[in-house]
Amino acid sequence: MTGFFGSLFGRAEPKLSEATLRDTADIATLHGASFRRGWSEQEVETLLADRHVIAHRALDGGKLAGFIIARLVIDEAEILSVAVARNRQGRGIARHMLTLHLRRLAGLGARTVFLEVDEHNKAAIGLYNGAGFREISRRPNYYAVENGRSAAALVLRRDLDS
Repeated sequence: MTGFFGSLFGRAEPKLSEATLRDTADIATLHGASFRRGWSEQEVETLLADRHVIAHRALDGGKLAGFIIARLVIDEAEILSVAVARNRQGRGIARHMLTLHLRRLAGLGARTVFLEVDEHNKAAIGLYNGAGFREISRRPNYYAVENGRSAAALVLRRDLDS
């Protein structure tokens, strides 16, 4: 029945939930498809098993549409990675995941959240600026890009309400 109504009224919103170790392979695959240097399954598994790591996923039709992973130590968090499957980008999935994730981090005691983003990733910069992040510094030549060139990492910060 859901499929019938979904076809009449458009796709349902992806289901957001905490990621678990069962998501390791799918997250590693999506990370590898999204970034120049993808994470191995072992790296993802190590992160997801870490008690300081908080991870959320977006499922669309039972398939991984996106994820967000952060590390929280005391009252500071760092968003380590955010990715949305290419065929699902532009639908607000990253914004919904980021909103949920920031709420969860605040609920766990985070007061400040940091992240790094490639200076050329305009979509991500727009997402983060819209969520209240502000640039606090730059790391020149941080990311390798095509033709042996490099790009700066923008270091962004957002203070969370207590």
